[in-house]
Amino acid sequence: MAEPGEPGVPAGPVVAGLSDPRGLSLERFAIRTRESSVTRAGWRLAVASETGAGAIVLVELAVGQAVHRGEGVFLGWSQERLAEAYAALSPRDTDPPFETAQLG
Repeated sequence: MAEPGEPGVPAGPVVAGLSDPRGLSLERFAIRTRESSVTRAGWRLAVASETGAGAIVLVELAVGQAVHRGEGVFLGWSQERLAEAYAALSPRDTDPPFETAQLG
């Protein structure tokens, strides 16, 4: 079986339209939308690739509703395409789940 890094095998996540994309940072920040006078929390995923740099901003509007906004190389991408790229490039939590010890 081929390993990542070998010729013809992608080293990281595959995102259509980008060459060698990698998530750089995931930051939480306050954001305001035109539709609401309420300040919301958003997540900004900074991305670098051989194609160029950019970011995907995720704004959670309500339970089950989210909007993605593209910056840089992601300008003009559809919501579905941004959501797929965000999911592929977001950092993964590799730590085991936190468990408390049963005492007594």
